[in-house]
Amino acid sequence: MVHRSRFAATAAGVLLATATGATVPASAAPRPAPAAATALVTGARWGTHCSYDRIVVDVRGTLPPVTVRTVAGLRYDGPGTKVPLAGKRFLEIRIAPAAAHDAGGNSVYEGPRLARTGLPALKGVALTGDFEGAVTLGAAFGTEPDYRTHRLHSPERFVIDVRHAPACGG
Repeated sequence: MVHRSRFAATAAGVLLATATGATVPASAAPRPAPAAATALVTGARWGTHCSYDRIVVDVRGTLPPVTVRTVAGLRYDGPGTKVPLAGKRFLEIRIAPAAAHDAGGNSVYEGPRLARTGLPALKGVALTGDFEGAVTLGAAFGTEPDYRTHRLHSPERFVIDVRHAPACGG
């Protein structure tokens, strides 16, 4: 008998808790975390060193994930038209989520839109897109690029180093 009354009391407690749980006041409900500010791509620059060329992409805010991949050719995001950079091999650099414009639609990107570099490995760089929450850049090379990437902080930067034949004495 004792077991049945404990069972009945427990069942009634579960039903009561379930019914009152549905009426949790809004102030007690969990709140979503504030949305993180969109990272802004503000520039791209490059230079050469004794055994490598370097591309640096400047970002305001926290550097989001970056994907670098080889592609057959470079195309502008959106229209899909060919990017006019001479090269035989290409890298596409995609930063997302990110933008190269502010909330008012004004560009914050101060780097080149299209540039021929004349460096030993790197032949050109282009901003190829600021579209649907991603910023893409393209890089052109004469041969298959042997590259490595890393991140630098304070300020935030994404770096691609592309090896070339040594050009400095030493």
